[in-house]
Amino acid sequence: MITLAVAALAGLLAVGFVLSSSLQCLADDVCFLFRASTFGLKLLKVYLNRRVPTVLERFSQQVQTKPHKTFLLYQGVPFTYRQVDDRSNRVAQVFLGQQPGLAAGDTVALLMSNEPDFVCVWFGLSKLGCAVAFLNTNLRTRSLLHCLRSSGANTLVVGEDLVDVVRDILTNIQENNISVWVMGKTCTLHGVNTLADKVEEAPDSPVPDTWKSTVNLKSTFLYIFTSGTTGLPKAAVITQLQSLRASAGFSVFGFTEDDIIYVPLPLYHGAASLLGICGCIELGATLVLKKKFSASQFWNDCREYNVTVFQYIGELCRYLCNQPKVEGEKNHQVRMAVGNGIRTEVWKEFLERFGDIKMCEFYGATEGNIFFMNYTGKLGAVGRTNFLYKAFLSYKLVKYDAQKETPIRNEQGWCEKVSKGETGLLISPVTKWNPFSGYAGNKKFSQQKLLEDVFKKGDLYFNTGDLMSESQDGYVYFRDRIGDTFRWKGENVATTEVAEMMGMLDIVEEANVYGVAVQGYEGRIGMAAVILKQGQEFDGKKVYNHVVKHLPSYAYPRFLRIQESMEMTGTFKRKKISLVQEAFNPRIITEPLYFLDAVEKSYILMTEQIYDQILSFKIKL
Repeated sequence: MITLAVAALAGLLAVGFVLSSSLQCLADDVCFLFRASTFGLKLLKVYLNRRVPTVLERFSQQVQTKPHKTFLLYQGVPFTYRQVDDRSNRVAQVFLGQQPGLAAGDTVALLMSNEPDFVCVWFGLSKLGCAVAFLNTNLRTRSLLHCLRSSGANTLVVGEDLVDVVRDILTNIQENNISVWVMGKTCTLHGVNTLADKVEEAPDSPVPDTWKSTVNLKSTFLYIFTSGTTGLPKAAVITQLQSLRASAGFSVFGFTEDDIIYVPLPLYHGAASLLGICGCIELGATLVLKKKFSASQFWNDCREYNVTVFQYIGELCRYLCNQPKVEGEKNHQVRMAVGNGIRTEVWKEFLERFGDIKMCEFYGATEGNIFFMNYTGKLGAVGRTNFLYKAFLSYKLVKYDAQKETPIRNEQGWCEKVSKGETGLLISPVTKWNPFSGYAGNKKFSQQKLLEDVFKKGDLYFNTGDLMSESQDGYVYFRDRIGDTFRWKGENVATTEVAEMMGMLDIVEEANVYGVAVQGYEGRIGMAAVILKQGQEFDGKKVYNHVVKHLPSYAYPRFLRIQESMEMTGTFKRKKISLVQEAFNPRIITEPLYFLDAVEKSYILMTEQIYDQILSFKIKL
C-alpha cells in the first residue's frame, strides 16, 4: 500500500507539468500538487495506522517545540503557545472538578466574542473529549434557544460581554437542564456560575490520559451552525477528519511558520476557527486576532503587527475599498490573503489600490464534502481543478431547473451534466473516503441535502445548493445560490426563518422573504412581501421593534412590500422570481413599499429619492 502511495505521488508530480493551461500557471500547479500530496500522504498514514493525529495533538507538538513563540496577538498583547496551553488546561481542570461534571462525549455550547479565552475555553473543553458548539453571537431569543437545544448541549459558556444576550431566555435555558457559566469573575444572574475566577485558581496540569475518549476520523470535534433551506440554523457536524482537512489549508496555499496571519472574522465561523486557528497551529505561525473587523483600523493593524497574510470575506474587501484614499496605502508587508466571496470588480480595485497581494480565493460549505482552491490567483475564480483533483475529490455540475428548484432529470430519470462553460448545480458523491457528516438533531435536515439515484441506481450525492461553472482551462466560478437561502454581510440568511419571525406579528397574515441584489454590494439584502391580516394597518415602528428584537442585523428585511395576495407555484410554493427581479424599485412597484430606517427606528415609505440615495451610496446598507 505504501509503495503504491509513493508511486502515485511520483506520478502526481510528474504529470504536474502537463496540467497547466499556460506556462504562467506551471509553477503554481507543481507547488500546489506537491503540498497537497504531502497532506494526502499524511491522511493515508492515518488510515493505515488507525491513529488520528488531532489538531489538539498538533498544538501540543507546537507547545513542545516552540513554547515561547507568540501564538495569539490580541490588542497588542502576545499569548505564547505555552500560555494558551496552560490556560486551556486550567479551564479543563475547572470542569473536571465539578460534581456532576462533564463527561467525554458531552456537548458544550460556546457563546463568546473574539478573544484569547475563546480559544482557551474551546481547547480546554476539547481536551476533556467534549464536542464544542460555536454559537453565532448575533443570534437572539428563539434562534439562540433553538441552537442550544438542537446541539444537545448540557452546558453553555458565555463571554462576559454577552451575558445580557441570555438574560431574556435564561429561565428557558435552565428549564432544559443546561448549566450556564460566564467567563467573568462575578455575575448577578441567578443560577449562573462564574468561570474566570475559578480558572485563575485551578492548576495547569494536563488532563489525565484515563479521562480522554477514543478518537477516530468520524468523531465529532465541533458543531458549527449554518443557515440552510429549512429555516432555523442547523448544527453542522465537524468531524476530526474535517478539522484535519481545514488545518492543511494555509500550508497548501503556501503559507509558512514565519507568516503573521491577521484574522478579523468571527471565530464562530468555520473560516476563522477551522482554517484560521487550526491552520495557524498546523504551521506553528502567529495569529493576530481582532475582536471585531474595523475598516478604518485594518491597514494600521497590518503595519503595526507586521502582518503578512490576512483572512477575508468578500464584503471585507469592499469595505476596505470604500474607505477614503490616503497616502501610503501600499506601504505594508501583506503578501497574501485567503477567503471567499470577493466580486471580480472589487478584486480588481483592491489590487490596484493596495498593491500586489495574491488573493487565495476558495470555496467550501461548512458541512460540505467538496472544496476548491484558487491557488494561482486567477481573477474571479473560486478554484482550479484537473483530472487528478477530480480523482480524489470528485464532483459534477448538473442541469438545474430554477423554476421548479430541482435538478433536471432526463426520460430515464438520471441527472445530466452541463458542458464546460455552462452553469450547473454543484454536487459531490458521498463515499467512505469523502463522507457527509450531516447535522445534529433531526435526520431529515441531513437527508434534504442529499440526492439519490443521480446517475445510476443507488448512488448518493451531496447537494451544495450552489450554481457553478467550469471553464475550458480548469477554473471554477461561483454563479449563484439556490433555494431559500441568500448571503448578506458574509452571513447566510434562511428566508423561512425570517418569514416565521415576521409571521409572529399580530398584523401579518403571511410573509414571503427573499434576497435582492443591490448595485455595488456583495450578496443579496433581505426583503419581504407581506400580506396584512384583514382590518389591520401597517405599523412601521411596531414591525421595526419586532425585527430588531428577534433577528440578527444581517437578516433584517430592509425592504417591505405590502401585497393583497401572493403568487404560488403548482407545488404551493411562493413564487419569488418576479419579486426578486423587481426588487425595491418604487418606479416599478405600485404596491406600498417601505424601507427600514435605523435613524427613525421604523419602516418608512420608500420614495424615489431614497432609492436614488441607496444606489448612489448616500444611504449605506
